[in-house]
Amino acid sequence: MISEITKQPFDFSGSVPKNYDQYMGPMFFEPYAIEVSKLVDASSVDIALELAAGTGRVTRHLRSVLSPGAKLITSDLSADMLGFAKEKLKGLNIDWQIIDAQSLPFEDNTIDLVVCCFGLMFVLDRLKACSEVHRVLRKHGMFVITTWDKLETIGTSSVYRMIAEKYLPQPLPESYNLPSSMHDESMVRDLLKSAGFSRIAVEKRKVDSQCRSAKDAAEAFTQAGALSNEIARLNPAWVEEIKLLVEQELAKRYGDAPMVAPMSAVIGQAWK
Repeated sequence: MISEITKQPFDFSGSVPKNYDQYMGPMFFEPYAIEVSKLVDASSVDIALELAAGTGRVTRHLRSVLSPGAKLITSDLSADMLGFAKEKLKGLNIDWQIIDAQSLPFEDNTIDLVVCCFGLMFVLDRLKACSEVHRVLRKHGMFVITTWDKLETIGTSSVYRMIAEKYLPQPLPESYNLPSSMHDESMVRDLLKSAGFSRIAVEKRKVDSQCRSAKDAAEAFTQAGALSNEIARLNPAWVEEIKLLVEQELAKRYGDAPMVAPMSAVIGQAWK
């Protein structure tokens, strides 16, 4: 077996955005996009900023709940991700920009709402990013973030990780743990406080991860999961083998068709 393993598993270029949206989007991101949109008080928002928008799952819901005259600036650091989202949501009133969350190109006190869903975990300097959000928010403006809970609380991901990592050299690089690296509510609260926010609410919220079938869920992981990219690089023949094992285990635990599994995320709200 090849002993070296890729240190940066999260490649969002090329065909990844399409696969990510098609396979991972409905199962993981759509449910929380709906939850986040419920937190928005449209009457208080003239300008909204979305960071790490990915393929635009949250973007679509934000645009639908904001007033027609409100400006929505949607951004990501990945041009490929942003390009996919822009094409998918073309025709909607959205200002698309490539933005680094650690250096926001806006003046102080100019934004009413900032949303960052499942992106802050991948930012190199999280405190700088949150401080930048605090800087650009107007007084009483709101910052909403979501981060994943512990891996074991994400039923489908836990199953896939358990099976897939048996095929990979150990130990896995820490980069593979980034998605769940902000599962601690107190960590999120302390981060927001350090960034300058004084009114903060942080909670863990469980929703169902739903998929048409266990087979489709297994397909999702082998097409768009970070570990699957590494497995395909090491030995493409393993992909189908792992897919079958994941399908069988998911069906056993969460049902064959439909498959309904638990998942949990941290939702943080902070007001300037």
